[in-house]
Amino acid sequence: MTAEKKIKKVGILCSGGDSPGMNCAIRAFVRTAIGAGLEVYGIRRGYAGLLEGDIIKMDESSVGNILQHGGTILQTSRCPEFHEADIRKEASHILARKKIDALAVIGGNGSFNGAHALHEEHGIPIAALPGTIDNDITGTNYTIGFDTAVQTAVEAVDKIRDTASSHARTFIVEVMGRSSAAIALHVGVCTGAENVVVPSDNIAYGQIASDIQRGIVRGKNSSIIICAEGKVPGLSYKIQENLKETHDIDAHVCILGHIQRGGNPSSLDRFIASRMGFVAVNELLNGNKAFVTAFVSGEVTPVPLNECLEKRDEYLPQTVDLVKALSI
Repeated sequence: MTAEKKIKKVGILCSGGDSPGMNCAIRAFVRTAIGAGLEVYGIRRGYAGLLEGDIIKMDESSVGNILQHGGTILQTSRCPEFHEADIRKEASHILARKKIDALAVIGGNGSFNGAHALHEEHGIPIAALPGTIDNDITGTNYTIGFDTAVQTAVEAVDKIRDTASSHARTFIVEVMGRSSAAIALHVGVCTGAENVVVPSDNIAYGQIASDIQRGIVRGKNSSIIICAEGKVPGLSYKIQENLKETHDIDAHVCILGHIQRGGNPSSLDRFIASRMGFVAVNELLNGNKAFVTAFVSGEVTPVPLNECLEKRDEYLPQTVDLVKALSI
């Protein structure tokens, strides 16, 4: 594709795990594009659907009444085959046959890597919108779905806290976050957790037990421990076993799981996702060829796609310090 070619048709897909607010981004992208005189095509089931040619033309009505719904009307999937150059070449041919000039991809870093390769190898303009509840993509301070996932977990932990207090129990609540502690740390602060376990090979079992005992000494009859799932879901059961066998502390486990992915998106997710969809279209029309609609310093701004291909797994020190300061 030459740099001079004018964009007339655009496609949009969701890839990887779903996150609340994806529909808001789709809606904003579709309506902004149509308002600018473009034809818009929705690609169902991500890269897998693209390879199968599962592509539909969209209009204003296609995205009516979806703003408040979680998930994605285009559906999503994971497509390991897209790691192969020959498969990406076929995808480019499909886009060419459909005369789709540019592609918007909503997803995480894995989806972004696939989109980046598609651009580098075949020159397809890419607008990448960060959509993952883990909030773990480099180059952006925020990803679509994070706020809703945190709020869902907070509401669940509040209910568990009622039971913990009523029965004088300790609960270990496991939230999502394979390599990111973002959800766990935010939920820990917002629910007054006694301890937050972040993804790590070194779990401070003694410190967890000490934090629980400290509360008991000053009259607390219950404790909440927030645990990020880590690379293998079920880490909370390992903690439960250690607390019982080593410290004689009984604890109950509650794994929130995929409930955190669903639900009506929060107002924050609706607004940021809508802004990202709007910016994506305008940047493509302005000639930007490969970018992410990043949220930086409170604004949605384009950032080069090649700067947003890794997972952001650092734990914000000030948040960790906040958890420690408030859990005494």
